[in-house]
Order: sequence, then C-alpha cells, then structure tokens
Amino acid sequence: MKIDENKKFLIVGLGLLGGSYAKSLSRQGYSVCAIDTDEESIKYALDNGFISKGSTEVKEEFLQNADIVVFALYPHIFIDWIKQYGDLFKQGTILTDVTGVKGIIVEQIQAMLKPGVEFISAHPMAGKEVSGVKNADDSIFKVANYIVVPTNDNSFNAINICKDLGETLGFKEVSWLSVEDHDRMIAYLSQLTHCIAVSLMCANETPGFERYTGDSFRDLTRIAKINDEMWSELFLANREALLCEMDRYRESFEKLYDFIKNENRDGMREMMRLSTKRRQHFDKKV
Repeated sequence: MKIDENKKFLIVGLGLLGGSYAKSLSRQGYSVCAIDTDEESIKYALDNGFISKGSTEVKEEFLQNADIVVFALYPHIFIDWIKQYGDLFKQGTILTDVTGVKGIIVEQIQAMLKPGVEFISAHPMAGKEVSGVKNADDSIFKVANYIVVPTNDNSFNAINICKDLGETLGFKEVSWLSVEDHDRMIAYLSQLTHCIAVSLMCANETPGFERYTGDSFRDLTRIAKINDEMWSELFLANREALLCEMDRYRESFEKLYDFIKNENRDGMREMMRLSTKRRQHFDKKV
C-alpha cells in the first residue's frame, strides 16, 4: 500500500540514499523538504526537483511540518542529532532511517524521544559504488530488498507506515527482522561480503591486472570501491556479529584450501555442488 499522498516528508541527510528517497517521493507528488550540512547538496536537490525546500540549518518549521522523517546519517551523527533536536518534533511524527546497523541506535533513539513521537527503524538494502545526492537514483530500489526492524515499543500504525514507505519507494520485497536478527543477518550478507571484496583487492599488488581480468573478478570486487568512513564505523558497530561470520568464512575457506592442497577432488566437488544449490535460491528471486 502506498503512503497517504497528503503526508509530508523531511529527509535529514542528502547522500545517495537520502537523495534517492527524496527523488522518488517528489516524483510521486509528495511534499519533501531536506536538511543537510552541505549547501551544494541542498542546491542540487532543489535545482533538480528532488525537494521543495531545503536548509543547511535545522529549522523548527521543517520539523513541525513533517509527518514522516527519514534519517540518512551515520549512526553516531544520528544519535547526536536526536539528542540535540528530538524535542522539536510535533506529536504524531514518525521517524525512520536507513542505518546499516541497528543494535547501537534503535533503543537509544526510542528512549530519547518524547511521548507521541515514534521511531521505527528500516534498512533499504540498496546502494551504488558512488556517494552523494548527485548520484541519487531511485531505480536502485526496484531490484532491492527493504527490511522493517520493529521492536516491542513500536505501534502497529508506525510499523505499517514503515512497510508502506518501502512499497511506495518501489522496493522489490519488504520483510521484517528483529534488531538482533537484522544485525546477525547483515553481518553475513553485507558486511562480510564487503570485507571479502576489500581483502581481495588488497591481496595482490601486481600492477596493471585490471587489463587482464574477466567478469568474475569485477563482479566479486564491485563493492571494494568503498566509503571507508561509513563502513569502518558500521564494522565496529556490529563487531561481534561480524567477527563471528568472518570466523565461519575462514573455516569454510580453509576447508576448501585443504581440499585443494591434498588433491581431494571429491571434497571440492561436494562444496561446489552445495554452493550451486544454495545460489539457485537467489536466482529465483531475480
């Protein structure tokens, strides 16, 4: 179900995701304002019709007019922002986010908000290897998953609004996970894969190998072009879950290493058959 067309949005943080949310919502006729510390980002969003109003300062009128507020900030900035300005929201405002790790923020944010203002967390599993509002692209939602991350403190109304937002933005699939299950799942499906890509790019210093590579290496390392500031914060914020998944991966890799070292072809083929079988589940989702 689509969000009520009369709802007014405020986007806090006009990076790639914040800009893509704004672009999609404005294109569909919603009223969208934005706050970002970078004046050029605000100007670009205004000039391209992503937002109707924007400011580099936190204006109380923006917060008072918004029905739904989307935070597209780094976790520590998000927490500090709510500490400073959270009391300015009107009764009935729904806050949501795009943050990649939930355990460090959800309870903190919910505990800081005054009664009548509700935070329902979400994670759009979408992105590109570039950043900034100038790269905003709402088409990335069409092939991506959207995860609603409710807690016992969330109302059915807020959960449904968050779900409807994912559908309004055009995500391929909307699902639900608890805070704990989300962070465990993301450690494996997102953070570990970024760790592998980074490690692979740093494992060989031979110059010029980009001239000889095929699609397999390009596909495996696509996400190695990485925002180091953001991802290092996310890795540390989800440190225990990520280290657990890295240990599991290391065990699996060492198992394959031993099969190759010992010329155990049957063992290799067994792993490859299991890999192929599990990958087919993803192919069905395309």
